[in-house]
Amino acid sequence: MLASILATLYCYLMKPTRKKHVYLVDFACYKPHNPACMCTKEHFLKLIKSTGKFRDESLDFLRKILERSGIGEKTYIPECIMKFPKYISLDEAKGETESVMIGAIDELMLKTKVKKEEIGIIVTNCSLFNSIPSLSSMIVNHYKLSHNVLTYNLSGMGCSAGLISIELARQLLQVHPNSYALVISTENINSGSYFGNNRSMLVSNCLFRVGGAAILLSNRISDSLRSKYYLKHIVRTHKGSQDNCYNSILQKEDDNGDTGVALSKDIMSSAGEALNANISTLAKNVLPLIEQLKFLTNLVARNLFKKKVIKAYAPNFMLAFEHFCIHTGGKAVQDQMQKVLKLSDWHMEPSRMTLYRYGNTSSSSVWYELAYCEAKGRVKKGHRIWQIAFGSGFKCNSAVWYALQTIDPVKEKNPWTDEIHEFPVNVTNH
Repeated sequence: MLASILATLYCYLMKPTRKKHVYLVDFACYKPHNPACMCTKEHFLKLIKSTGKFRDESLDFLRKILERSGIGEKTYIPECIMKFPKYISLDEAKGETESVMIGAIDELMLKTKVKKEEIGIIVTNCSLFNSIPSLSSMIVNHYKLSHNVLTYNLSGMGCSAGLISIELARQLLQVHPNSYALVISTENINSGSYFGNNRSMLVSNCLFRVGGAAILLSNRISDSLRSKYYLKHIVRTHKGSQDNCYNSILQKEDDNGDTGVALSKDIMSSAGEALNANISTLAKNVLPLIEQLKFLTNLVARNLFKKKVIKAYAPNFMLAFEHFCIHTGGKAVQDQMQKVLKLSDWHMEPSRMTLYRYGNTSSSSVWYELAYCEAKGRVKKGHRIWQIAFGSGFKCNSAVWYALQTIDPVKEKNPWTDEIHEFPVNVTNH
């Protein structure tokens, strides 16, 4: 009898604890209030030319990239870059990042009514700019947060780092009960500016624009009643063990010593490999059984026979998700994603409109896309949202959210609110 009781007690104590739900209370995306930061493509090219650092062939190349980029005429660049090249400095970079982060956090606090004293975890991510003290410390100092707040700062992880930050916050919320986690995703345009003539390093000058997002996560059961979403799945894929993937996005110096981010010719194939691995893992968690069987049968057949003989089966992810937030890596990336996932123009609209209106805001882009869906009144209770992002390493990361309520666009305040009636627009010629 005693042995039986002890065995039962042991099994109870040693059994895996049920994972806590992680709720997304709300989020906010930064939108500059200074109209001087809005920059047309033509004005951007004039600024680039005014530096005197770029050859004519480089300027022609930049113009062609911009024409095919999918970016519109109202994206934002830092005020200091409007004064090229005199004001590119550490202080300006710090000021740019601080204004984006604080702007997004202030709006989020206003929306959620959460007090700063309640925040127990902070996770920031920014690839190119890493100050001392860190960005998370910058937030602690600005808001005078508690001495025991847990802070984490991710760097160098590319455009997919935002979802890595969400995953880190999720894991922390599993072991810190009754807590709020504040996640901030941004990128620094000042630090990413390239002043050389290497074509592989010029592309990033064209695509990236000012942006950032602040997300409030909670594991409090009481927040389930007011939160917008809860996190169902996170899938992370890292192909860094392969040299071609690792080197496909690389910060380096060119032959003249100018620092920039180089994009190799392997970037699309690296993205394809990472995407295939990511959706292979995600599929079994989200697809209906019949789609899983089709996908598995095809996978086995391709492994048994020559892959060139049997075409890869693309699962119908529109059976698993109502909304898709695909990273705004550029028009070519969007076109390829639409083709591979067989998505409709309606499903691609949030990604294309975000690229057009805000440019590539790096890790925060998937949040501008979700904000677009909300502003359009598309998100209903029970809907499933797939955020997917690519980044250096090479990485492909996915987050799946479940809508806990129908989002009323009339009550929403986000970067699209005042102009959502202008979208969608035709981006064929952009």
